[in-house]
Amino acid sequence: MTAGSLPLIATCASGLESLCCDEIAGCGGRVVERSRGLVRWSGSLESAYRLCLWSRFSSRVLLEIARFPACDADAIYRNGLGIPWMEHMELSSTFAVGWTLGDCSIKHGRYAALRLKDALADSFRKSCGARPSVDAKDPDIRFHLHVHKDAATVSLDLSGQSLHRRGYRAGGGGIAPLKESLAAAIATLAGWSREVPPDRVMLDPMCGSGTLLIEAALIYGDSAPGLSRTRFGFMGWKQHDEKLWSSVVTEALEREDAGMERKWPLFLGYDADPAAVAIARQNVQNAGLDGRIVIRQAQLARLGRPAARGFIVTNPPYGQRVLEVQEAGRLYQALGRIMRRELYGWRAGILASNPDLAQRMGIKWQHTFRLMNGALPCRLLCGDVPRREEEEGKGLIWRINPPDAMSGGEAFANRLRKNLKKILKWAGRNDVTCFRVYDRDIPEFNVSIDLYEKWIVVNEYAPPATVDAAVSEERFRQVLHQTRTVLGAGRDRVFIKRRRRQKRGEQYRKVGSSGKMHVVREGRCYFLVNFTDYLDTGLFLDHRPIRRRIGQEAQGRRFLNLFGYTGAATVHAAAGGAESTMTVDLSSSYLAWCRQNLCLNGFGGPAHETIRADCLGWLSSCKGMFDIIFADPPTYSNTGKKGIRFDVQKDHVRLIDLAMRLLAPGGLMLFSCNYRKFRLDQGVGERYSARDITGATIPPDFSRNRRVHKCWEITHG
Repeated sequence: MTAGSLPLIATCASGLESLCCDEIAGCGGRVVERSRGLVRWSGSLESAYRLCLWSRFSSRVLLEIARFPACDADAIYRNGLGIPWMEHMELSSTFAVGWTLGDCSIKHGRYAALRLKDALADSFRKSCGARPSVDAKDPDIRFHLHVHKDAATVSLDLSGQSLHRRGYRAGGGGIAPLKESLAAAIATLAGWSREVPPDRVMLDPMCGSGTLLIEAALIYGDSAPGLSRTRFGFMGWKQHDEKLWSSVVTEALEREDAGMERKWPLFLGYDADPAAVAIARQNVQNAGLDGRIVIRQAQLARLGRPAARGFIVTNPPYGQRVLEVQEAGRLYQALGRIMRRELYGWRAGILASNPDLAQRMGIKWQHTFRLMNGALPCRLLCGDVPRREEEEGKGLIWRINPPDAMSGGEAFANRLRKNLKKILKWAGRNDVTCFRVYDRDIPEFNVSIDLYEKWIVVNEYAPPATVDAAVSEERFRQVLHQTRTVLGAGRDRVFIKRRRRQKRGEQYRKVGSSGKMHVVREGRCYFLVNFTDYLDTGLFLDHRPIRRRIGQEAQGRRFLNLFGYTGAATVHAAAGGAESTMTVDLSSSYLAWCRQNLCLNGFGGPAHETIRADCLGWLSSCKGMFDIIFADPPTYSNTGKKGIRFDVQKDHVRLIDLAMRLLAPGGLMLFSCNYRKFRLDQGVGERYSARDITGATIPPDFSRNRRVHKCWEITHG
């Protein structure tokens, strides 16, 4: 081993080997061998110092000091006695021995490392009469033992702590923070470098602890990532050249000063969680990048286009449990849609832990890199963001066809065509994509038909007892056939819901288990609907005007959604700029659906809370205040396990009184129910200002059934 050609090893996460090789060449080294997670190279001591200081992608830099056969732990001890330990450390130095095992006959790495430690100690005892001390946590010098195929390599750890620990994240890293080395790789593989023009923007819309932005800023500023560290492993090494190291550091400081003098791009980060924003800002300050990186609290849904060109790099949440993964999938959908709308033409680098999540984004990627985020295999998706026009204003896909004159049901088909000609024009003018087109217009054809964008839902109602079952079944067959004919729809786009007289509390009962969800749009909001598993789809079409009003009045206000169901009103409030939303429901399934709807629209974090609770019980103990309260209780519900019963006629007074206790001065409560015989208690109108606004909340497509719901606005009189 000569001073100009030291046998060196750089370790890294799988997938970063090529980047490490480029760094080694830039530091004056020569790559000898490359394998998964490891690069063997040769170079001078100066090149080793440079890699320790400048490497953005390596985990450790090791100096190989011995290699020998090792079929068992005793062989490690015998050969370890021949290593010239005193060339590398003093008797007064503390030390530690780490280990890794590959494919070999030795199965207990801790014991193998212990035998190497014994060899080191016995060597010193034989020469000096005493042995150095072990310090596993903070030693002066570290050695590393690696055994693969019964061959042992002993190295001196020049890096000390892993090089991904830059030192700026001492204040915490949030939940599952991204390793600094991986963050630097994401930015680099996405095309970011210090040659990027300063008119570009580096954006992370879900920045967490800010690591991606900090690493991108260090790259642009030509700042050595190791400058923030106060200690390296070689500083306790007996052959450490302090003068050489000082010159390497001085050069790095000069390059950093020059980088800071340049004109800088805008580095911009958002996160929905204020705690994450606080951590990110502290990390930016620790990294000496105050004024260079802007961190703001904002929802993904608010993402705009801060500049004509730029880079978007991010590590979206991926979830560890089934429900969290479902929410993450909806968040990826929202991210892809918003990117195509706002950031078309930008360069993107998105780290995805699951290929299925990546497909949700609807973007064809030019490059895919396999990386590891700790123990989690990931894909880095890179490419230019395509432009895709939004659906708003695009018009409706339906074409009205003549009925089938040979199949019966012509009266129904003609009425359906008449309705469609009128309603499709209205829907097109008002950008309504989900609506009712037939509502038991002809008594003999006792169905209602709803269009959810390109899907058709046919609701069959129980016939009177005077109608023969065979006749009823034939009429329904005619309805299905003529509906498909008039609308030109295949069977796969038509869903049937058979509505019979229900027992109390059955309106939300699950009737299937396909789990298949479809995405539909209402105004600027997107919703998940299920056409097979429940009697209702998850989106009450008759409440469209109520939701629109909530969205219009929500700006800067606190919104409470009682009996929140799937959270459609909550999403409209969030989209309308609500300061916060809270959705309360007793069903965990519906609350999970609500959270997915929020994620689908780019909303999340502590500002949008879901609470599983009985609404009356929760209202009794709640201490918060709200500016808008929406309550749409069921006619009746009975939760046997919890002994909770609710009857809207009997319990609405208590519900309204408890809710009004939480309504802020100047606030608004909207109370709605679909019980046809419902009567608002006279005392409600005496205690509060209660105005029946049912007429204004029934949309045109439900004009034939104006008793579909009743609605009041209630304020403090």
